[in-house]
Parts: sequence; C-alpha cells; structure tokens
Amino acid sequence: MDLDQLRTALDGRPQSTWGDTNPTGREPRSAVLVLLYPDGNDICVVLIRRARHLRSHGWEVAFPGGRQEPVDATLLDTAERETREEISLDTESIEVIGQIDRYVTVGSRSMVHPFVGILPGPPTGLVPDPAEVERILLVSTAELLSDDAWREEIWPINGTDRAITFFELYGDTVWGATAAMLRQLLTIATVR
Repeated sequence: MDLDQLRTALDGRPQSTWGDTNPTGREPRSAVLVLLYPDGNDICVVLIRRARHLRSHGWEVAFPGGRQEPVDATLLDTAERETREEISLDTESIEVIGQIDRYVTVGSRSMVHPFVGILPGPPTGLVPDPAEVERILLVSTAELLSDDAWREEIWPINGTDRAITFFELYGDTVWGATAAMLRQLLTIATVR
C-alpha cells in the first residue's frame, strides 16, 4: 500500500452510502477514524476490540469512533473525540486525507462516516479505555492483503442475501461493517 497513492485516490472522491441494510435517512450518525501509519516497509492500521459488555457491537473489532454527540461541531470532531476517549491518542498529529463511503450498520442502525487519517509513525502511549475498549490492535496491511486473510459469506439480512466480509488475522477476526470498510480502503489504495 502506498500512502501517496491513497491520498491522491481520495482527493475529491465522491462519497456514497451503502451497507448491510438500506438507509432510511433517519439513522443516528457515527464517525470513525481509519488510522494508517508507516512502519518500516509496511503500512499499518489501528483497530480496537470493543469491550464485551457494550450493548451495541460488543466484542467486535472496529475502528476508533462512535456516535455523534451535541458537543461535536462536525463528524470529524466526533471521530477525533471518540479516538481520544477510547485509546488516548493525541489527534493533533493526524493528517486527515479524505473519507471512504458512508456505511449503514444492521446492529446499531447507524450511518457510519469513516475518515481516513495518516499518523507520522507508529503511535505511542496508547491506552484502551476499559469502559469501551478491551484492546488495541496494530495490524499490518501486508497481513490484511495476504491471500489467506480475506473471505466472504452470504447471509440473509432483512429478507435479502448480503455479502459479509471477513479478515482472518493472527488471533482475531474482523467482520461486518469494519471489514467492509477495510476492504473498500484496501481496494482504493491498491487499484492503479
């Protein structure tokens, strides 16, 4: 993956909406940060495993982020605030380079707005908030792009067969909305 190529691909790219269910326009809005950083000859992504006790999407692997609150002037503010709260990352060093498509989730019926950001290097001092995050995962895109990582299953959702994306990582599985967004990001980043 090449970050300059991704930056160019996202510049001015129109954003559409898709997901596991059809949008109604009444979904609560959420925002996440798809954080990438260079690490040696690879690019890595920051993911979290959500705490088990959470009512919505508990124990799933996700991007840092969450529901928009009245204190957030913009959805980017939401993504940055949630990232600071969930993993104690100083968001001042993030270069936001664009967005991938909005995604409507089945479980929480949220319209998720994913912002793509680049960190200058591996993040330090990350601390998971135990109220929301069980652990922080720093995943190599080389692992995500390996032949054995990606798979897809067809699931009946709301009377329609839907393709559900999975990434099998070393000791973990990313699936659902996060996997679908990762797949889109990797496609954009690697198609020339």
